[in-house]
Amino acid sequence: MRPKSLVCLVLATFSLFTVALGSQTHRGKWKLLKRSIGISAMHMQLLPNDKIIAFDWKGSGPSNISLPRGKCVVDSETTTDCYSHSVEFDPSSRSIRPLTITTDTWCSSGALLPSGILIQSGGFRLGERVVRSLAPCANCDWVEQKNGLITSRWYASNQILPNGKIIVVGGMNQFNYEFIPKTSTSDKKLYQLPFLEETRYSPFVPNNLYPFLHLTPDGKLFVFANDRAILLDYVNNKVVKNYPVMPGGVSRNYPSTGSSVLLPLILSSNFNNHPEAEVFICGGTAADSNQKANAGDFVPASKSCGRLVITANNPSWKMEQMPLNRLMGDMILLPTGDVLIINGAAKGSAGWNVGREPVLNPVLYRPNVPITAKTSRFEIMSPSPIPRVYHSTAHLLSDGRVLVGGSNPNSNYNFTAVYPTELSVEAFYPPYFSPNVSRPIISKIYPRTNLEYMQRFSMHFHMHQWHEELGKIYVTMVAPSFTSHSYSMNQRLLVLSLDSEAQRVDFSNYVVHVHAPATATLAPPGYYQVFVVHEGVPSKGTWVHIK
Repeated sequence: MRPKSLVCLVLATFSLFTVALGSQTHRGKWKLLKRSIGISAMHMQLLPNDKIIAFDWKGSGPSNISLPRGKCVVDSETTTDCYSHSVEFDPSSRSIRPLTITTDTWCSSGALLPSGILIQSGGFRLGERVVRSLAPCANCDWVEQKNGLITSRWYASNQILPNGKIIVVGGMNQFNYEFIPKTSTSDKKLYQLPFLEETRYSPFVPNNLYPFLHLTPDGKLFVFANDRAILLDYVNNKVVKNYPVMPGGVSRNYPSTGSSVLLPLILSSNFNNHPEAEVFICGGTAADSNQKANAGDFVPASKSCGRLVITANNPSWKMEQMPLNRLMGDMILLPTGDVLIINGAAKGSAGWNVGREPVLNPVLYRPNVPITAKTSRFEIMSPSPIPRVYHSTAHLLSDGRVLVGGSNPNSNYNFTAVYPTELSVEAFYPPYFSPNVSRPIISKIYPRTNLEYMQRFSMHFHMHQWHEELGKIYVTMVAPSFTSHSYSMNQRLLVLSLDSEAQRVDFSNYVVHVHAPATATLAPPGYYQVFVVHEGVPSKGTWVHIK
């Protein structure tokens, strides 16, 4: 049985290995996967069939991909539209399948149901109350429910809950929340949340859109808007904790647009103990940056980051500095437990034509590395050749790459602007893709990939290179996220409890015995990817389902 302190030490050791690996010649690399997927990937979600669903918005004009014959859309806003604004992209074959959305999805939100169906909510104008669903099957297309929401949701956030429902929080001039799908009486009620009105910078520039949501290990909801946060008991519609204001005077939500992740939850073999939960928030800019940018004054983005243990009795912010100014950056949890900060701009604001100085270099953040005079938790990675500013996205793939797409800084498709609309998708390869390092290969999960809470299961894996003595091993379980506007909703990584050290089965095959998470508050029901990580190098992920 492994105590938490030992697990933290193991993670720190792996992170230091990653530093050493990256500091030689491999600081990550980039590869263009597709010059055009036909649309700008403004929103992105990975499905359990390893297909990426991407979409932008109908109001952006004719896309570069047509709908199949007979699927043209006729509505009161656009007359006849035969262009697709949503696609299914297969990262392995690089094939594209156009999908049909008839309502406007601009600045909407989403989550996966426990069944693996993508639920997507809100948007603009005729799309603001729509709930859309897409099943992960070969010929499935979007199904739209025109009045699936009680009220309009434009720039709202979603979070999957322990009961399999999705909570939808906020949106433009919406100081409330609701639940979808609506299968019970309580789902058909609107719940007021005055915190969202109290945190507006001004009625004209709220600075609290797309609030950051993180589910705590005991099932409460951490809600962050602008520069402060609450802990919400959504079952009883009660705020149970007010957190201290984040220092620095920086706004973090749209349109100032920083980003946020829940750092890895390290699970214990003692199922009665809840793990510590810590939020990490980076970037953003001044609260009035959008107003100034629209007047031609582009304010520098912030370098500041803050960590807050949201489960502590008396939490306080611990501040750090990124090596680069950044707003509109995406924060992606890698299978190792490290955080990749990618995309964005160094000046201006989110919004049409108001971002300046694209930040081409991702930054790798290793949360468990001790800070000294000679070490930093941040490391600058190799730059992308493609600027990714407003409406860019990033998503972890099952093989450990990070898919990057989008950048639609103009109010329509414009390929001649200073920062043109970007239809391409590329992959960033983190440093663990070094050709000199052997990656584990998962060969079997026994007895099955359909898991139950607290279940003990075995992960069999293979190593290409001979190891006289296998290095440190841990197993991570990662929830696929819905990414838009620099926020990956439902992103979650758990470090699973191991029964013992990995055991050699034969020459290069091993097995490690693992415990599934104990409760749905730790891991809401649904699909996850599991990775075996050896000395800071992850395997490809294997999909499991837990309920």
